[in-house]
Amino acid sequence: MTELSGAEAAPTDPPPDNSGRGAADPVLVEIVEGYLASVEQEVETAIGRTSRSPMIRDAHDYRAGIHDRRLRKLTGRSYSALVHPVVRDYPIDTMRPGDVFFHNDVYLSEGGIGHLPDLCVTAPVFHDGVVVAFVQAFGHHDDIGGAVPGSMPSSATSVFEEGLMVPPIRLWDAGVPNEAALKIMTRNSRMPESLAADLDAECSACLMGARRMAELFARYGTATVETCFDAILDKTTETFRREILSKIPVGEYVWEDYAEHDGVDAPRLHTQRITMTRTAADDPGGERLVLDFHGTAPQAKGPINHCGDYADGNFLKKWLAPVLRNLADSPERMAELDVNEGVVPLIEMRFPPPGTLLTPVFPAPTNARTFVILRLLGVLAGVVAKAVDGRMPADQETIRYTGVYGDDLDGAPYLMREVLGGGSGGRYYADGEDTIHVVPDSRNLPSEFSESRFPFVVERLGLAVDSGGAGRHRGGLGYEKHIRMLADAHFMSIADRSILSCWGVKGGRAGRPFSVTIEAGGPHERVVDALADAEPVRAGETIRIRTTGGGGWGDPLDRPYDEVARDVLWGKVSVEGAREDYGVVVGGPPQAPVVDEAASDALRAARCDGRGPQPFFDRGPGYATLAAGATSAEVDWVG
Repeated sequence: MTELSGAEAAPTDPPPDNSGRGAADPVLVEIVEGYLASVEQEVETAIGRTSRSPMIRDAHDYRAGIHDRRLRKLTGRSYSALVHPVVRDYPIDTMRPGDVFFHNDVYLSEGGIGHLPDLCVTAPVFHDGVVVAFVQAFGHHDDIGGAVPGSMPSSATSVFEEGLMVPPIRLWDAGVPNEAALKIMTRNSRMPESLAADLDAECSACLMGARRMAELFARYGTATVETCFDAILDKTTETFRREILSKIPVGEYVWEDYAEHDGVDAPRLHTQRITMTRTAADDPGGERLVLDFHGTAPQAKGPINHCGDYADGNFLKKWLAPVLRNLADSPERMAELDVNEGVVPLIEMRFPPPGTLLTPVFPAPTNARTFVILRLLGVLAGVVAKAVDGRMPADQETIRYTGVYGDDLDGAPYLMREVLGGGSGGRYYADGEDTIHVVPDSRNLPSEFSESRFPFVVERLGLAVDSGGAGRHRGGLGYEKHIRMLADAHFMSIADRSILSCWGVKGGRAGRPFSVTIEAGGPHERVVDALADAEPVRAGETIRIRTTGGGGWGDPLDRPYDEVARDVLWGKVSVEGAREDYGVVVGGPPQAPVVDEAASDALRAARCDGRGPQPFFDRGPGYATLAAGATSAEVDWVG
């Protein structure tokens, strides 16, 4: 098969049909918008209640979305993949009621699928025999084949090692499942029963969502509903232009951040760079943000690449846009802003030539692409922070997959993986949140559930003390989890931020990095690399997992004494951490810590006297180990 470039692969959107349309009724627009959100939530709820795998059913690592016949994403509660690849391979006029399309091919997904375990199903919506919309769901599944359990080999050098690639196919044909295709997929999976059950849940939920959407068109008619769709997207465009874009001064700003390793080469700085231009109102292209990714590092040998340049970066625009909501007038207003296709006209993307981390060439591996697409969330937050004097959050945790696999006490094979969670960055108005996750509505695996299903005991699960970056507003904490194995097994990890830390901003300090230690403090203690496929763990040994803390915001020496004392009381900051990170001397019993204000005043004064100029961003001590001793990058300084 000849692989298509992003420009060649992007389909032509069906033309809009505006005949006979008048202005949208604002009341009806609200009704339709609420209806879309309700259907989206109903689809996700149905998947959660009928799926089988822990990753889908319990961790909720899946999303749904509703798109119109012009392939525009209408809903904004969750991110979702794209309909573009389905329509490219199956023209709309060939679709029939009851069809469900499936794909997971990274390079033929138009950028909507990042790695092979993300399986996507799409159901067309019909009214009067014509396709009028699409309901789509995609989620991270247990196993789709490949070199290692979980289909995420950390040392892969080719996508062929990562599992079964399926380009868009008609998985259900007019309501009849394609049993041959399902047999092929389940045969390639180490967890065939859960894969089959999850796919059935997702297909059925999308078909149910398609029926719900058809009811909307039957009630109001195609022209009226599509007029409301236009109004919903136009409202988003205008809202983001007025409330978000207006907060960014016209000009050009540059920043970069890094992935630290790719699983193949030795750790080094894999650069991800954004040059952001905020255009003026009189610009020929209008007011917008131009995001130029030139300067991004060459594609990696290992699996940290992401195909972002397809369909003009359509997926990436909607993926990155939620970061901009932090510029809203208040946290409450930020929570009200959805991200749908309406943000696309406000963002222009300029990609480097093929062969970079963001423009990889087939068959480059991609299973750990979170090292790029999640880092880009932080790069965009950082470059915007330079433009708005730091009124953006510091850096937050990134997805990491940890887990164990082997045979249980009855000799049956099992695979347990978990994705939640680390600390978010401190904000100009508040501390970061503890143990959050970038996936909306995602959850951890409850200890009671894990212990009843897998051969281990969770001996401890709590916040990782001192993990949040120090600042006027502290970074959120990661967690510390201790798992004692009851049977021999293998530990796996796909994680970064084990050398580099979540950066702090405007005087805030970096958070603590990710780490995994087996038998910590014992005679057989060993540190596990953050990219590991099959670390042996013996029965009786304990695995200690510490996830990342978010970066701090603002000078930690400005944090009020009572807030530091409260953190000590709550066990988020140790007595030693209060002194070292905040210059606060704390005494008294743990249940009633007391600040020695005179000693703290003297300590803080001495710290201030001994400081020289500080960069706008703090990357933590790990940066120097990969940057030939440099403690900051040139782009970290402002003014």
